[in-house]
Amino acid sequence: MSTSAQALALSRLHVSRWLRDYSELTKLRVTSLIVVTAWCGYYFGAQKIGLPPISWRLFHVLFGIALVASGTAALNEVMEHEIDGRMRRTWQRPIPAGRMSLLHGFLAGELLATGGSIYLALFCNPLTGCLAFLTSVVYLVGYTPLKRVSPVCTLVGAFPGAMPGVLGWTAACGRFDWGTLVFFTILFLWQFPHFFSIAWLYREDYARGQIRMLPVVDQDGRATARRIVLYSALLVPVSTLPSLLGMTGRVYFGGALLLGLALLYFGMRLITLRAPLAHAASKFRARQLLQATVVYLPLLFALMILNAK
Repeated sequence: MSTSAQALALSRLHVSRWLRDYSELTKLRVTSLIVVTAWCGYYFGAQKIGLPPISWRLFHVLFGIALVASGTAALNEVMEHEIDGRMRRTWQRPIPAGRMSLLHGFLAGELLATGGSIYLALFCNPLTGCLAFLTSVVYLVGYTPLKRVSPVCTLVGAFPGAMPGVLGWTAACGRFDWGTLVFFTILFLWQFPHFFSIAWLYREDYARGQIRMLPVVDQDGRATARRIVLYSALLVPVSTLPSLLGMTGRVYFGGALLLGLALLYFGMRLITLRAPLAHAASKFRARQLLQATVVYLPLLFALMILNAK
């Protein structure tokens, strides 16, 4: 192989590693879900005031929200780099693995989060820019440090976690509405079975990282299972509100009902098992619940848009 070919191959390898590290730093998969959720909120907000669902404004909304979400994720990894280094599922992230410095991660996160908030304020409206910035602050100042202190961290973290649909809505129409509350509540409730099932699966890992999620401090898993069932049950009627408010039709209503009951079923399977959290059977059912939550949200939003009025 010639010298120029070797240099080209090394350059490609460097770029590939750089892209991989940044996708891990900014939690690309989570950011992508946030963007999709924001787009759904924008769709209904735009429909409310008669804007076209696809336009340059939509690009500005999704781009700005993606910047804020990725920057917040990067700053979260900076703050938790020591914890990540103790956990098997995160020790290969770029900062604990030594592939990226703390200063690099901090500057990248700060630039993305702050720049994204300013971008939204300038190209959408000041309300959305301020809400995006406050969402990032609550996540970093409230949820992130609380993870080491108390299981209440999940409740606190559910507030910024429920904001993507709200941000999409306000970016479209510049105000709050009943639809804004619907998006917020659906996402708020969905997060509990989703994150509790993750913590159930990785309980030992979270314990090594000294993260006090409920499944870590709940020795027999009963309190965790009860909360999973409670929030899943509440999600069933709440998810049908778009139809009751005239945002969607009967197809969505029926689909949301079925999806909600299916999610509740997977939660009930944990509460009826009555096995310790570390038991293989309980972890198997927790994984099934996690998979159900991952499928639930995209299907619900797809139905919502396809059956919009």
